[in-house]
Amino acid sequence: MGIREIPLFIDGQAVRSESSNWHEVRNPATQQVVARVPFATRDEVDRAVASAKAAFAGWRRVPLVQRMRIMLKFQELIRQNTEQLAGLITEEHGKTLPDAEGEIGRGLEVVEHACSICSLQLGEMAENAAGGVNVYTLHQPLGVGAGITAFNFPVMLPCFMFPLAIAAGNSFVLKPSEQDPSSTMYLVELAHRAGVPDGVLNVVHGGPEVAERLCDHPDIRALSFIGSTRVGSVLHERASAAGKRVQAMMGAKNHCVIMPDANRSQAINQILGSAFGAAGQRCMANSVLVLVGEAQQWLPEIVERARALKVGPGIDRQADLGPLVSRAARERVTGLVDAGVAEGAVLELDGRGIGVEGFPEGNFIGPTLFSGVNAGMRIYREEIFGPVLCVVGVDSLDQAIEFINANPNGNGTAIFTGSGWAARHFESEIDVGQVGINVPIPVPVAFFSFTGSRASKLGDLGPNGKQAIQFWTQTKTVTSRWFEPEHESQGINTTISL
Repeated sequence: MGIREIPLFIDGQAVRSESSNWHEVRNPATQQVVARVPFATRDEVDRAVASAKAAFAGWRRVPLVQRMRIMLKFQELIRQNTEQLAGLITEEHGKTLPDAEGEIGRGLEVVEHACSICSLQLGEMAENAAGGVNVYTLHQPLGVGAGITAFNFPVMLPCFMFPLAIAAGNSFVLKPSEQDPSSTMYLVELAHRAGVPDGVLNVVHGGPEVAERLCDHPDIRALSFIGSTRVGSVLHERASAAGKRVQAMMGAKNHCVIMPDANRSQAINQILGSAFGAAGQRCMANSVLVLVGEAQQWLPEIVERARALKVGPGIDRQADLGPLVSRAARERVTGLVDAGVAEGAVLELDGRGIGVEGFPEGNFIGPTLFSGVNAGMRIYREEIFGPVLCVVGVDSLDQAIEFINANPNGNGTAIFTGSGWAARHFESEIDVGQVGINVPIPVPVAFFSFTGSRASKLGDLGPNGKQAIQFWTQTKTVTSRWFEPEHESQGINTTISL
């Protein structure tokens, strides 16, 4: 198979970019170039926004039932093409095929949720709020929305954005990651095959310049971002200053607490899957394990179970984790492991230098585990975004809560325990947006909102659930009063007073 040339998607058509700046997309298991993606020009970004703006005028008036039917067809097409989508994810991202299929399933949940748009976009009404006065709300589409997504979930993260946005009557411009764009483009193709009209969903590719143009463009009303804290903070400030509604889901340092009364086998299995699945490249991965009291004695078993995990290319369905997305990512993670050793953490399991037979050029790092980690170390302060687990020991649940709450991030956390009291105390006192109880990766189902907090999130409203409908619509409140017509000979009184 030849090298794919990734197009832009503007006004319902695949468009070859006129840009002179193209990025190579490599298979992270082999380093083979599988695609080339353009960094769109400013004019191409403006054309995409103009197409979305023109399409919005008609799309906003399409009946809710018709929009619902398009979403129903879209979810059907995703189901039918899961194998093709998963193959593209694995080829460009590197995650295992089962992991890629799981990602598609989570994205599909959001599309299924968008199929309920007829009830999701209902307003409220108070009859006779005052004498003869009715008050009601309308949830009307904003206009042109934009989305900027990270590389780690090239199907799920776009599904966190455009399905609900366009189901609510908006048009959209999407900028996916340039590191693995093919599965996103296939997803957009399926949306158009489902009946999304030309211009309602557009795609541009690029780096900082394209992202900044989306922030600045006067015709974009709302921007959704998922990515690093560094980039998200800049884009949130820039887009907010331009008068846009913004949601930014950003970095994390997620902790998992294991209590001594937890189901030992289940807890260890779940934390290993959370920490090392997708090679740790999840914003909701639990990268810090907090062992409470006697649970600290479980460390040798945790290390040995991690050592037994299989590293291999994503196409190997027996592999537990695949390669990192790029050479740069591998070098960054390796550098952080080096820093952990230099700062005095105990390297219980070293995944650097691991070899995978038949794939000598792959970006592989095996499961890596540190104990003796403290809050001052780089491996604790920074989001590693690789298969590295930091282990901390404390004497009590309250100490674990205090330790977690002192971290600036608040994306997700979890506790494994057999005690209802401990679970309730944890969920009440922890200052983190998403909490799992005997659940390692507490990403909510799609009809609940994604609710990261503190340094992990900027903006009041998150993706999915009710908050997404609020984010992508403008609430308009109408106060109405109607008078009975007077006798025609007396004329009509046009003065209205409350």
